[in-house]
Amino acid sequence: MDKVKAAILGSGNIGTDLMYKILKNDGNLELSLMAGIVPNSEGLVRARDMGIQTSHEGIKEILEDPEIKIVFDATSAKAHFQNAELLRSAGKMAVDLTPAAVGPYLVPPVNLEEHKEARNVNMVSCAGQATTPLLYAVSRVVPVHYAEIIATVASRAIGPGTRQNVDEFTRTTANALVKVGGAKSARAIPVFNSAEPPITMTNTVYAVIKDNDFDVEAVKKSVLNMIEEVSTYVPGYRLKGEPFVDYRETPWGRLPMMVIMNEVEGEGDFFPTYAGNLDIMTASARKVGELYAQQFLGTKEVQR
Repeated sequence: MDKVKAAILGSGNIGTDLMYKILKNDGNLELSLMAGIVPNSEGLVRARDMGIQTSHEGIKEILEDPEIKIVFDATSAKAHFQNAELLRSAGKMAVDLTPAAVGPYLVPPVNLEEHKEARNVNMVSCAGQATTPLLYAVSRVVPVHYAEIIATVASRAIGPGTRQNVDEFTRTTANALVKVGGAKSARAIPVFNSAEPPITMTNTVYAVIKDNDFDVEAVKKSVLNMIEEVSTYVPGYRLKGEPFVDYRETPWGRLPMMVIMNEVEGEGDFFPTYAGNLDIMTASARKVGELYAQQFLGTKEVQR
C-alpha cells in the first residue's frame, strides 16, 4: 500500500508520543524523519532506536526533503509562526500542535471534512480536543447561548511549554468552543491538580440553553454518539456519568444548563495513562495526518 512521507518537528514529549502513535497504526503515513534541536534529546534517541531518521538542525532537513508531504509541528507557538510560512513555501501540509493557530481550528469529529483541503490546521489544545466535541453534540440539537468548560489535569502532565502559554491555551480553547463547538460565547478554565497519585484528565462542560422545552433525550443521544465517535481514535475517552439538566440563575434569567462530565485516559504509548490531556492531542493529530495522507494518495491516483 502506498504511504505518504511525514515528519515530526519537535522532539519533546508531544513529538515523541506522536511518533509512537504513527508507528503503531498501520495507516497511510510513513514517518520518515524526526527533527529537533538537541542532538541527544530523549525523543531523538528513541526515534533512532526505532529506526527513524533524525536531525538536530530543526526544520532545515524537513524543508530539504521534497518527499516529505506532511509535517507535524510540535515545537512552540513562537516557532510555528516562522515554521508555517517556511512549510507553506515548500509545499508541505502542516498539522500544528502549538497554540499558534495560524490555520483554522480542527477538531476531527466536528470539522475534519470541512478543512480537508487546508494547508495548515491547528489542533487547538488538549481541552479543546476533549470538550469541543461534547459541546458540538449539544449545539447540533439545540442552540447554546453560553458555554463554560473546566478541564482538570494532573499537574505532572503539564510541561513547561503549556505553563508558559497558559493564557494562549485558555483563549484558544474558548475560541474553539465558539467557532467549532457552536456556542454563542464561551469560557475555558484549566485546573492543574497536584494530587498524588496523579488524576486522570477530567472535563466538565456546561451548556446554557435559552429554551426550556428543548429535547433533552435528543441531546443525550447526540452526546453518546459523539463519545462513541471520539473513542474510535481515543479509546480512553468516556463519560463519567449520564448528562443531565441543571437550572441556574444566569445574567439572562433562570435557564436550563446541560451538564456533561467525561474523562480521558491515555493509551500509555509514551506518556503515563493519566496524561489523557496529552494523549488526545497526539491521537487527534495522527487522525488528521491520516486524512491528509488519504487526500494526497487520492490526488496521486487521479494523476496516474
